[in-house]
Amino acid sequence: MKLTDTHCHLADPALLGSLPQVFAAARAAGVCRFIVPATQRSDFADVAALSALPSVHIALGIHPWFAGAAIERDFAELEQQLLKHPKALVGEIGLDYGRAQTQAQRQRQIVVFEHQLVLAQRLHRPVIIHNLKAAAAIMQSVKNCRFTQGGIVHAFSGSLEEARAFMDYGFKIGIGSLLLNPAARKARRAAAELPAENIVLETDSPFMLKNAVNTPANVQKIAAAAAQLRGIKPEDLAAQTERNVNALLADINRL
Repeated sequence: MKLTDTHCHLADPALLGSLPQVFAAARAAGVCRFIVPATQRSDFADVAALSALPSVHIALGIHPWFAGAAIERDFAELEQQLLKHPKALVGEIGLDYGRAQTQAQRQRQIVVFEHQLVLAQRLHRPVIIHNLKAAAAIMQSVKNCRFTQGGIVHAFSGSLEEARAFMDYGFKIGIGSLLLNPAARKARRAAAELPAENIVLETDSPFMLKNAVNTPANVQKIAAAAAQLRGIKPEDLAAQTERNVNALLADINRL
């Protein structure tokens, strides 16, 4: 059984210094491919360097947590790096209304998000979207920017209606480590009921676990949990989610 972790921050200090062990544990669990997003200009170089490793795909972008500090130099460097790495996705970008409490903070996130959506559309790149309590605003930005390149809405924890709205715009739904929490009802319902051709698997390593460093090897547990919720074999779920990732990456590989 082969699996892909479609969202793992391997350039984070919690993982970067032990990548040989991280990769060995992942491959022992059947996790053989990795999509690694950036979060701000200061980690573009570390993330970009990982693209030289086998089975690692990268995404470059400015996370909404860092939107307030983003300046023109950040956008210029992002575009330069994306042109230098023509197979890179754009991410992790999006909106986080759990952290952005004021209207000014939210508006700044929207400006930074839409700037990157426009760039991704111009370069024909899929995006990796961070969404916390902002699904309607994200969909509005997608419409405003006439964005049609698709991508992944990662760590999905919203309603089935929100998921379907994203799917209508060509997005895959990232099913992640929340699935390991029995109390995460929305995430578990999404994993159980969304069409299999619209989901991908992820960990959001090294985050999402209490009192432990998350690693890509845990995709195996996430796949097992999702398969159990759907009443199918983990191997069958893995095969479908791998086809979904292949389709996502095929578009960018044709550039």
